[in-house]
Amino acid sequence: MRYYDADVARKVDLLEAEMRNNPADVRFADAVKLAEAYFGAARVSGSHHVFKTPWVGMPRVNLQREKNGKTNRYQIIQLLEAIGKAKLMRAKDAE
Repeated sequence: MRYYDADVARKVDLLEAEMRNNPADVRFADAVKLAEAYFGAARVSGSHHVFKTPWVGMPRVNLQREKNGKTNRYQIIQLLEAIGKAKLMRAKDAE
């Protein structure tokens, strides 16, 4: 993770928990905040925000704003899968 402030860490954890509870109702801005906390700034290509991951292939982190200001459910699920994979990789590195 790319944050160091304990207060920011709690907010990121809370945001992640909210997304896990209801991936169908996530604001685009919140999804981008969470992705940036784990993967850094996005490369923007048109309406797509693509985040670089330390692995090749799936899960990809690609977010797109819908007309209602939300993000597609499947993109949130991919983001949460990528966060889980990043956490596992960090845990293995710490051993």
